[in-house]
Formats: sequence, C-alpha cells, structure tokens
Amino acid sequence: MMILSGDPPRSRVLSLLLIVIVTVLALAPFLFPGAKAMNVATKICIFALLVASYDLLLGYTGTVSFAHTMFYGIGSYGIAIALYAMGPTWSAVATGIVIGLPLAALLALCIGLFSLRVQAIFFAMITLAVASAFQVLASQLSWLTGGDDGRSFRLPELLRPGTVIIPKDVFGFEFNGRILTYYIVFVIASALILTLLRIVNSPFGRVLQAVRENRFRAEALGYRTVFHLTWANVIAALVAACAGVLNALWLRYAGPETLSFTIMIDILLMVVIGGMGTMYGAIIGAAIFILAENYLQALMGAASQATAGAGIPVLPALLHPDRWLLWLGLLFIASVYFFPTGVVGKLRGKG
Repeated sequence: MMILSGDPPRSRVLSLLLIVIVTVLALAPFLFPGAKAMNVATKICIFALLVASYDLLLGYTGTVSFAHTMFYGIGSYGIAIALYAMGPTWSAVATGIVIGLPLAALLALCIGLFSLRVQAIFFAMITLAVASAFQVLASQLSWLTGGDDGRSFRLPELLRPGTVIIPKDVFGFEFNGRILTYYIVFVIASALILTLLRIVNSPFGRVLQAVRENRFRAEALGYRTVFHLTWANVIAALVAACAGVLNALWLRYAGPETLSFTIMIDILLMVVIGGMGTMYGAIIGAAIFILAENYLQALMGAASQATAGAGIPVLPALLHPDRWLLWLGLLFIASVYFFPTGVVGKLRGKG
C-alpha cells in the first residue's frame, strides 16, 4: 500500500491487468529473447514513463502542453552528445545527465513563469512555438547535434551486448550488457512512475487537482496556483528528460525524430486510451498502443491469409496488412466510444 502511495487500483480486473503487464515486462528478456520483443518491451517502459509525466500536466492540472517532446529530446541529446564527445565512459553518462536534466528543468521553469499566467489556449500555443523552434535549432546545429542524421555513440563496456555478465552455463541463459541495459530502463521507469504516483497523492497533488477543477476557487482559497502549475511543469519536464535519457541509452542514438510532433500525438493517444488523471492509465495506454503499433500489422496479415484460404469474400482485402493504420484508428475511436474515461476509468466504474 505504501509503495502505491495510498492509491491502489481499486479494481480486481485493473489490478490483475497491471500485475500481468508488470510481470511480463519484468521477465521480458527471458520470456521473449528476440530483438523485436525486447525493443517493444523497452519502448513500453519508456513511453509509460513519458505518458505518466505528461498526464501530470494534462490529467492532474488540465494544462495542455505541446513542448513535452522537447524535454524528451533534451534528455536524449544530452546523453548522446556527452557520450559522442567524451567517449563511452561512465563520466560521460554522468555529464550528459547533469547537463540535460537541469537544462530541461530550467526551460520548463522559464516557460511556466512566463506562460502559465495566461489562459490555457495561449499556453498551448506558446509551448507549440517553443517546441517547433527547438526542433529547427536541433536540425541546424549540425556541429553539435549531428543535424538531420543525429548522433550515434557507444555505450560503456558493461552495457554493450557483447559483454557477458553471467555466462549461459550458470543459470541456463546468458545475462549480457543488453539485458542489463533493459533492466536499468525497467527499474528507473518503475521508480519514477511510483514517484509520480506519490506526488499526485500528496498535498501538492491535491492542490493540482483543485486547480484543474476550478482555478479561481483555488486562488480564492489562498493557493498560489502559478507556483503549483510551474512546479508541476518542471517535474513533468524532468521526468520526460529522464525518459529521453533511457531511450538514448537503449537505442545508442539520438536524432530529430525524438522532437517530432508525431511522438506528441502518440503521447496524447496513450493518455486518452489509458485514461487521464491516473498514473495506472499511462502503463495500460502505453502497453495497448505500442503492442498494437508493432503487432497489429502482423496479426492482420495472418487473418487476411486465413480468410482468403477459407474463401471468405471482402474480408481478405479489408484485413490486408497495408490497412493496419486504418484499423488502428478504428481501434482508437472504439476505445474512446466504449471507454470515454479511458480503460482505467472504466475499470474503476467512472465511465
């Protein structure tokens, strides 16, 4: 109960679903040792953290920001530039973190102080302009960021795939640097999501929810709403930058696509699918969306072949793998229709 900060799932189905997701992610290197499955599991961990950090803004304060991928990109570029310039050392990893995270926090603080006093729509427009300018800047500063090609780098020896930490003849499987990197991502993402869960259930988090419900009433009660909103923006930016660091360490690369608006749209979709205003929704939304994104096309291909072999008309064409984006969109529309408060909201009986 304490590790969940007094906010358990409150639904047996939701609890079971979360246990299954977390257990599969914890055992993913041994259950699904293939490269694609490992990449999918890592992406779920990273995006669950990224979505949770964004939900701190959107779900708990009602603030719409389009600069979240900028902080994600700052974390990615910080670690990539440090490892590229200083070489594959742990001091370079520390330098990238020490530079990237405070930079993200400083930018979030500046944006919050100068923008959160205005109405919500103007804040969204300002963050969109800042994020777009930062993306252009990252592409133009090719001497630093690598331009459109991005920065590839090498990891410290302990995290490399060729480094065998526990040989196969000990436990029957090989524990190498790649698996260690995955568990670093998994543990840090889990710890930060639990930290966010603690924050939203603290007195600070309750004030954020009061601001979301009625900002003028919260101000009338004496709460400094700009102060709380600004610090929520800073915390969300720091966690997003941490997600960017984990993403760069896993991919051994950072490029302009980490700043793209496409990722921002994906984050919004995951928030809506999982449910706004709940950290559990970030885990479920990320798992559903990323699994569909990576395996829906293959499932449709198998279904198309099966229906074609059975001689069923029309369905083979409708289930053709090239139409996977259409079905992904229909899946999203159906989820919004049947789960207007997200999967977590529905399971908790709120929708």
